[in-house]
Amino acid sequence: MQDTIFNIHSEEEFTNAALEVFRHQFTNNKVYRSFCDLLFKHPSEVTTIAEIPFLPIQFFKQREVIASKMLSEIIFTSSGTTGNTTSKHFVTDISWYTQSYRKAFAKFYGPIEEYVVLALLPNYLEREGSSLVHMVADFIEQSSHPESGFYLNNLNELATTLSEVDQAGKKVLLIGVSFALLDLIEQHEFSLQNTVVMETGGMKGRRKELIRQELHQILQKGFGVTTIHSEYGMTELLSQAYSNGKGIFKCPAWMRVFVRDTEDPLTLLQTGKSGGINIIDLANYNSCSFIATQDLGKVYSDASFEIIGRFDNSDIRGCNLMVL
Repeated sequence: MQDTIFNIHSEEEFTNAALEVFRHQFTNNKVYRSFCDLLFKHPSEVTTIAEIPFLPIQFFKQREVIASKMLSEIIFTSSGTTGNTTSKHFVTDISWYTQSYRKAFAKFYGPIEEYVVLALLPNYLEREGSSLVHMVADFIEQSSHPESGFYLNNLNELATTLSEVDQAGKKVLLIGVSFALLDLIEQHEFSLQNTVVMETGGMKGRRKELIRQELHQILQKGFGVTTIHSEYGMTELLSQAYSNGKGIFKCPAWMRVFVRDTEDPLTLLQTGKSGGINIIDLANYNSCSFIATQDLGKVYSDASFEIIGRFDNSDIRGCNLMVL
């Protein structure tokens, strides 16, 4: 099935694969099957993507969302910054994740081997179970450059290395959490010419949250670059979307984003309208590929999307289905 999913070239192929994955997960994922039963959704009656139920992401905090009889090779966990209960993603075959992130990065940026990979992910390194750290560790290993590596609190060393490899004309990927990138530019000045600066999301409680536009303006000035790239992923997914500027993300071929009505979570909205973000991630073959997230956003006609915020817990509607 991996060959089919990671070689999708058309909307028809995506739809056919999604419907096949839905049938697989309905049959093999007890949590998802129970959820579908509550909604009276059966594969025999589901013929379009719009009819597939999207599992509220909170289930990953309360259940083992798994569609395989195999034992987990690894369990990815969330940081738990939004509450005491963390999400757990039970991954029975890590090769799905490896194929997904390697192919997606190569599609948008070219071979990772060509990059010096400098990772500034202190909050992720300080705990176990981070899917992001797992991915970036593999990027560092795949990189053909000895300068690649993780940085925790050694910002002076990072600044020196970053300036040297950039000035040497090497292609550089600086990937970091927002608060740590801000820490770096507060202590050092840069004028980068050959570096992709990629932020992976929020302040993780370390700094005041900033709107994306303000954050990117500060980072652009501090690093001396014209644009800030972004990565969109989460513990519950095995795929990432990427933005090469202005917070507009694009998905790999096996991933799609939809918007649901905030008042009626079972209804998908047309492109250009704001609402809750639903994601199909076919790389989640052995867990659940159809997830209703807590993010708010909009999808555009070219299938790109933008994240504009998050639901407050009090605003999440439709999750009463979890207690039925």
